[in-house]
Amino acid sequence: MAFTFLLRLRLPGEWYPAARPGALFFRWDGLRFFGVGTALASAGAALLRRRPLAALVLLLAASVAGTTPLGVAEIPLPQFLAAEVAVFFIATGRPRATGVVAVLMALAVLGGYLAVRLLSGWPITASSETGVALTTVIAWLLGNWMRESREHAEELRARAATQAVTDERLRIARELHDMVAHTIGVIALQAGAARRVIDTRPERARDALGEIETAGRQTLSGLRRMLGALRSPEPGRPPRPAPREPGPDPASLRASPEPSLEPVSPDAGLGLADVERLAARTTDAGIRVDVHWRGERRPLPPEIDMSAYRVVQEAVTNVVRHAGTTSCRVSIDYRDDEVRVEVLDDGRGGGSLGAGYGLVGMRERVGLLRGSFSAGPRPGGGFRVEARLPVSAAVP
Repeated sequence: MAFTFLLRLRLPGEWYPAARPGALFFRWDGLRFFGVGTALASAGAALLRRRPLAALVLLLAASVAGTTPLGVAEIPLPQFLAAEVAVFFIATGRPRATGVVAVLMALAVLGGYLAVRLLSGWPITASSETGVALTTVIAWLLGNWMRESREHAEELRARAATQAVTDERLRIARELHDMVAHTIGVIALQAGAARRVIDTRPERARDALGEIETAGRQTLSGLRRMLGALRSPEPGRPPRPAPREPGPDPASLRASPEPSLEPVSPDAGLGLADVERLAARTTDAGIRVDVHWRGERRPLPPEIDMSAYRVVQEAVTNVVRHAGTTSCRVSIDYRDDEVRVEVLDDGRGGGSLGAGYGLVGMRERVGLLRGSFSAGPRPGGGFRVEARLPVSAAVP
């Protein structure tokens, strides 16, 4: 409204106003139209987020009410600008069909205004109204493009997260294979030893059979904990093969070569016992890693032990890559019914969260073991990763 009045006043330095005032412009009935238009526009603005199409109806009515006292042959752009902004807003944040309805409503009002003037025998300026219609369509196109870009970005993020989960499941399945192969090898060795000494040294044979029983129960327990979840359907397309090794060493951070087709040694499994070696390599690379142990260290089921190590490794890797700090703290707490690992740093805080999808894979791995996983910025700055893995029974 202020812009409309300025166009019809001779401002300093001008010889004449930019637009001629209409007959109703300075009269009370004309000002009443302006007041109605302003009230409708304000109500439409307040309603736009909750009921966008109803709000657009109010804004279109405001454009007509604000144009009536001007004595012009079309709806000018200043009077229609609020409606165009609403069309853009609807196209950006609402489904495509709603955006199409919004732009068609706006164009229908522009055409209807000209049609009423023609039927009344009044002149029109179709060329100016065509320009207003064009800017309305451009507003809709820009909003529609922004909505499609946002949906595409969300789809890419969802695909990347799904692929990270798929890769982690494949890696877990490969580890289960290696764990079973290792157990079968132990059983074969112990069974052979028991067969050779069962007549001459039955006590040694009894010990060997006990070790066979322990290895079998331990492996069967791990399989029961994880195999059911891994049998769930995989998403969409067949995923790419996952590497056998546990991922990049934080100290090197070089591109990993293609996974070898040669079988992995049964002794290749990693666990919390290797955290000190990981910390030493990372410290040599320039990021000091302080490891703190709590509770009584004891053997853990292989899948629990390796998963806890993987969480530490992924968190330390993210510190090296993204935290922008020179140190971090690793805490490993052995409790009666669980093992808890925590990695803290004082870096940029939140950098690790957007660094990739390794933490998504860790969340999946911990979830398969019925544990809890959390990762996020710390209140005082820095980043925190924590995993709690339940240990249902002691391992001999």
